[in-house]
Amino acid sequence: MIGHDVLLAADNLRRGLTVGIPTETVYGLAANALNESAVVSIFKIKNRPFFDPLILHVRDLESAVPYVESIPEAARKLADQFWPGPLTLLLRKSKLVPDIVTSGSDLVAIRVPRHPLTLSLLKELEFPLAAPSANPFGYISPTKAEHVEQQLGDKVSYILDGGSSDVGIESTIINCTTERIQIVRLGGLSMELIETQIGYKPELNISKNSNPLAPGQLDKHYAPKAQFVLSDNIEETILKYRHNKIAILTFGSKTYDESIYQLNLSPTESLEEAARNLFHYMRLLDNYMPEVIISVKLPSFGLGLAINDRLSRASKH
Repeated sequence: MIGHDVLLAADNLRRGLTVGIPTETVYGLAANALNESAVVSIFKIKNRPFFDPLILHVRDLESAVPYVESIPEAARKLADQFWPGPLTLLLRKSKLVPDIVTSGSDLVAIRVPRHPLTLSLLKELEFPLAAPSANPFGYISPTKAEHVEQQLGDKVSYILDGGSSDVGIESTIINCTTERIQIVRLGGLSMELIETQIGYKPELNISKNSNPLAPGQLDKHYAPKAQFVLSDNIEETILKYRHNKIAILTFGSKTYDESIYQLNLSPTESLEEAARNLFHYMRLLDNYMPEVIISVKLPSFGLGLAINDRLSRASKH
């Protein structure tokens, strides 16, 4: 069921059920993070491996304090600047956080989402929410309530409809437990903005196939059902797959063979528009049921880094 009833969603969560929630990044599949059986249901519904940790969602920085050992100065500075928003902080967890949430790690990922409906929900609750993206594990992330319903159906007790996600890609995750902070997942907060706050370019540590520190570190992720190809030269790649049913994901003013189904992430080369459209357009192309989806690479700066990260992981076999 899709709706706007925050009190119903809160009641279901107190009862140990899962609820689809909107955020500015993507839609999440939420459960009471302190209820281990409720958290187990997240993994089961998504068919998510238990070694892949979840993110804890809280209503503000003060609400995060009981669930961490401490908040280092750099983490506090970033939270003050970018929360609520598409930033997740990786901190040392307190004993209140069940090990299943962190997949046994002593680090917990925490964020404050920037969506009025979900912030209202968090203010109604006496506990934080564990919430990965509300999709089958490894598939394209949902950016609309309808996507959650199409993918998970009646496995979810209720879906809060908050419209389309503003940012469209997952949060940036920063490890704040190292001497110099590390980005462990590229996302909706650009490296350049982070650098303006901390005064140096953070190290990237974004791939970890065994014992990942944070969500989104596995090589293959965000993938459609069709074969996905990330290309430096669209024309050559079209020739290579000319005997297949093809769809194309494009960016910018360049056009290709009009007989091929294609969607343009942003004709004006806006990386923010491209991020908002990314998962929705990947889903629309996949619904066309091509054998191969070919995508251009985007410029490697700003949100382009995070978009290329998603495209690259989607293309892994």
